[in-house]
Amino acid sequence: MRDRYANLAATRALDPARDYEQIFRTMLRFEFPWDMRLSLNLAFNRSFSIPRVAETLVGTGELLERPRKRADDTGILMYEIVLNGFADPRARAAIRRINQIHRPYRDFPADDYLYVLACGVVLPLRWLDRYGWRRPCCHEREATYRFFGELAGHMNVPGMPDSLSGTETWFEAYDQAHLQPSDAARTIERSTRERMLKRLPRPLAPLGNSLVSAMYDDRQRTATGVPTPPWPVRAALHTTLKARSRVLRHLHRPRPTGLFEDGIQTKTYPDGYDIAELGPR
Repeated sequence: MRDRYANLAATRALDPARDYEQIFRTMLRFEFPWDMRLSLNLAFNRSFSIPRVAETLVGTGELLERPRKRADDTGILMYEIVLNGFADPRARAAIRRINQIHRPYRDFPADDYLYVLACGVVLPLRWLDRYGWRRPCCHEREATYRFFGELAGHMNVPGMPDSLSGTETWFEAYDQAHLQPSDAARTIERSTRERMLKRLPRPLAPLGNSLVSAMYDDRQRTATGVPTPPWPVRAALHTTLKARSRVLRHLHRPRPTGLFEDGIQTKTYPDGYDIAELGPR
């Protein structure tokens, strides 16, 4: 279809060094809404598997006792920044709340925080390369890196590499060294898994655990004590996602309205929310 690549053409006319917020917002709201939400969810789940982070989350109990609220709070804070831009009062309130939540843990190594941000850069781009209806262009890759680099600055997280390729290299080295098996990571994975299982269509429920495990790579499965699912399940998931990408590429038009057109709505907050009250008390 002639207009299938209209958003891509508009993106290529922008400057990713200046317009990275607009480009990243278009990726989330119009070009890859389902893929971006899922891959960002998988990115956060992976970052929670680092032993030191996992042990802290187990200690607070937030992710174990209130997994839906914890996931909704994290998503809302992230999406408020993406939808509104860093200069907007709502985005500034979200960043302020993120920093308040993490203030008791500022003695953590900065690299642990940097790893969370690097997961947000690297893993969604990898997912789109493999399962997006098209691969992200160079502007979209650069915009993704710059968006999280800006977020690192607002969170006072030092050490962000000075390029996307540098971030990818840093992520791979840190991931290989620190994504190690731990009881806490296994506990956190079980909690986040329940959240993902509830999103599966009912006919797929019998295969739910295997399908979720198939979305992890070998390193994450080892770290969280998840057995490798049978090859037919992994092959079926891969084939289905690739088929979906072809259908979207050839049979779908661009979305007329973007994701979150009517605001961010969650089951935790059916009547709305106050940004300053998100997260643990």
